[in-house]
Amino acid sequence: QVQLVESGGALVQPGGSLRLSCAASGSSFNIYAMGWYRRAPGKLRELVAAITSGGITNYADSVKGRFTISRGSAKNTVYLQMNSLKLEDTAVYYCNAEGYFRGGYYYPGDSWGQGTQVTVSS
Repeated sequence: QVQLVESGGALVQPGGSLRLSCAASGSSFNIYAMGWYRRAPGKLRELVAAITSGGITNYADSVKGRFTISRGSAKNTVYLQMNSLKLEDTAVYYCNAEGYFRGGYYYPGDSWGQGTQVTVSS
């Protein structure tokens, strides 16, 4: 497993933007796939977006057109640009790594970050 550290969570007003960052350490190799999940109060964890090192992506329907996932120029980093944030985007966001894609869908690996809180509120 690799170690994942997220940052960028904050309190933001509806319609605002945030950028989450995740950096992985402990791997000498480029991690093939990384993703973001979130868990809202009282709800199950859900996939937000994922991306391969080659740029293949997978987004939840609820965030398509608003969120953009990207890989950083630094090895094993991933970002989540969140625009037009809604109240329902409030959640703890977790970075995940070493998962895989099958049928266009990302399946999580065993490496998880500690989470970063995103709160959308007026």
